[in-house]
Amino acid sequence: MTLRKLLAVVLTAAGVFSAASAEDGGRRETPLVRAVQQSRRSVVNIHTEKTTPEDKDARFFNNRPRKVTGMGTGIVLDERGYIVTNYHVIQDVDVVTVTLDNGSSHDAQVISYDRRQDLAIILIEPDEPMVVMPIGTSSDLMLAETVYAVGNAFGYEHTVTSGIISALHRDVEVDEVQSYENLIQTDASINPGNSGGPLLNLDGKVIGINVAIRSGAQRIGFAIPIDDARRTIARLLSAEKLSGVSHGVVAEDVKTPTESRLVIKTVLAESPAQTAGLQAGDVITKVQDVAVADGVDFERALLGTPRGRSIDVVVQREGRPLTRQLQLGTAAATGTDIASVQPREKAETRRVAARPVSNPAASSTELTPPATATTDAGLDRAWAVLGVRLRPLSEAERLEVIGRSFPGARGPVRYNGGMKITSIRNDSVGAALLREGDVLLGLDGYETVSSGNLGFILGEGRVASLTGMKCQYYRKGSSPLEGTLHLKR
Repeated sequence: MTLRKLLAVVLTAAGVFSAASAEDGGRRETPLVRAVQQSRRSVVNIHTEKTTPEDKDARFFNNRPRKVTGMGTGIVLDERGYIVTNYHVIQDVDVVTVTLDNGSSHDAQVISYDRRQDLAIILIEPDEPMVVMPIGTSSDLMLAETVYAVGNAFGYEHTVTSGIISALHRDVEVDEVQSYENLIQTDASINPGNSGGPLLNLDGKVIGINVAIRSGAQRIGFAIPIDDARRTIARLLSAEKLSGVSHGVVAEDVKTPTESRLVIKTVLAESPAQTAGLQAGDVITKVQDVAVADGVDFERALLGTPRGRSIDVVVQREGRPLTRQLQLGTAAATGTDIASVQPREKAETRRVAARPVSNPAASSTELTPPATATTDAGLDRAWAVLGVRLRPLSEAERLEVIGRSFPGARGPVRYNGGMKITSIRNDSVGAALLREGDVLLGLDGYETVSSGNLGFILGEGRVASLTGMKCQYYRKGSSPLEGTLHLKR
């Protein structure tokens, strides 16, 4: 065989091998592989740290506080660094660190949370825009449908496990405090550290948020359906609460296997939405440059927009697209303006202290609203809904609250202030629990340091859907107390 013929044989064999390898690679790149590749950059790993109280049973001189680390997972909601995870991942921790798929680490701030639904929003400042996780729907889930989970399992970052949907509509009681309704059950392996991470379908879209496992069992895990979770996330991302702007839109998510829509249910009187000409029945499709499929998209599109600025809102009305100019923050009558929550320094401009501080050392960086920055709307709502008259704390009263470290179940707790109760109406909602002279510290998971806070918490749109709300209050000479205010209908 001549040299030329030998080279031809070798090159032909190499070409056959290359084609076979490409064909083999095509077979290996299954829908699951492609889905993992698509979603990976939108999953973050969460590491936490907290200090435990002194060990009362320690002998000799070893009774020192201990550092305890934890782990969890999060899902990117917005390219600016807003992330959702489980509340129990960040509950009572001192430090939250987020690690991205590229290996970079960032300090995170807790923005808001819902204890009952076990969801929380944290915020980082990424070096570049983040990739938002594609969102699916839980309205069309099928038993035995292939799903997969991505998470920080036992600290092994971005671990991928797969399985099927084992059951739907599971109600799970964890303990006397925490229970869940309507969960997805899956046999995709979910381990400690997976909490807050996504359960995804083969299209790479989130259909649930992993939340719990069955202790002592194998491959029995649970996830919050994404349609349920998104309704809670929309509340936690409320631009009225986080950015201090009012819009007056009360909307509802409508999700089916074929479409996701945000439909306006009510437009509050004398609100920016009414001024803009928005109407009940309008379907919001776009706000500024953000395509809107549900309430989360609507709220995140408004975050960071200054009060008084006009923005484009595109709606579908009777099948026709319409663009309306919505000027934010001009309708104080809505009672939802919380702009009195002002940051102390530039680094805190997107932070709202919506919970007690579990790290006393961090209290100096928490948001403390000035006592004079109040409006009457929130005070009027407190009287109308709860039957209590409130006033801002004097400087001495405020220092008494914020200057103390109160014992808590998981360590020392500090509060950012509150409102003083000056009178209570007989037979009112507040009369069953509160007394004149008490300091109202928080309602429904939110702090109450200003009339603006009260206006948001007790707004008509929120209160209409509640039968009760948790209440934290301080009675002079005691530790903060907690009870439930049962709202009247």
